[in-house]
Amino acid sequence: MKTQNKHRTFYKTLKVDDLDIFYREAGSRDEKTILLLHGFPTSSHMFRNLIQMLSDQFHLVAPDYPGFGNSSMPGVQEFDYTFDHMAEVIDTFTEKLGLHRYSLYLMDYGAPVGYRIAAKHPERIESLIVQNGNAYEEGLRKFWDPIKAYWKEKSKENADALRDNLLTIEATKWQYTNGVRNPEIIAPENWFNDQYLLERPGNKDIQLQLFYDYGSNPPLYPKWQAYFREYQPPTLIVWGKNDYIFPEEGAHPYTRDLNNIEFHLLDTGHFALEEDGDKIADLITCFMAKNSDLLTRHPEAWDKCAFAA
Repeated sequence: MKTQNKHRTFYKTLKVDDLDIFYREAGSRDEKTILLLHGFPTSSHMFRNLIQMLSDQFHLVAPDYPGFGNSSMPGVQEFDYTFDHMAEVIDTFTEKLGLHRYSLYLMDYGAPVGYRIAAKHPERIESLIVQNGNAYEEGLRKFWDPIKAYWKEKSKENADALRDNLLTIEATKWQYTNGVRNPEIIAPENWFNDQYLLERPGNKDIQLQLFYDYGSNPPLYPKWQAYFREYQPPTLIVWGKNDYIFPEEGAHPYTRDLNNIEFHLLDTGHFALEEDGDKIADLITCFMAKNSDLLTRHPEAWDKCAFAA
């Protein structure tokens, strides 16, 4: 892709239910839209490079959830920090922005947010791009044991264990560097930026509440899997196979329920875009070329794809 064809990224804010929802937007609205839903503990910042790589061929929108990034951060006494509520906010955000048909890029927390929206509005979802986003019990391995203990007993002792082990700068850096091929190419601004936002007064209480409410997601897995089987959205899996948080055991079950699926395990960790962003961008281009009318508008995309024989 030629740099001169890239569309500038705009940094915007949309009012949703008295909240300021910050989002990044790039590309022409005449193109196919991809809604990019971020994970923990980051924000739309995780998509900054991918947006630039794809903005000449797609319309890209990446919001920050309440309590994350540059969006409003009401305290836990003022806002119900649940995945149901965050999905409602992002659903309303898409409607206010006029996004009626789009593909979903789902990573980490983006999966339970996005799958709630997809199950509610299946007619709006053109395809799924899943990067270390879980929808199966097989994907909740040893990392989740202390969080599962918190689901069973919301005690100060269990909360402090999560606060001390998952909300520190060491833990945030580990999320970016564990399982990567070359830690020297992972910019430290990633964990410094995320940790700065985690250290805002009251934010760790927000994260603890979301750790607790993550327990609402596994009971919905059968519903999301039924959505896959009934509606069969074209799906691209681009999964960092060395991720300790969402290991590759959570990626394989998608192939049970989805017929039109393209499956890629990448030799990297949790934040796969940091090490394999170029490869993921190319895989998205080729996937969309096969499953949409991308080639009629961008025939040059064909040259990037292995199936261009």
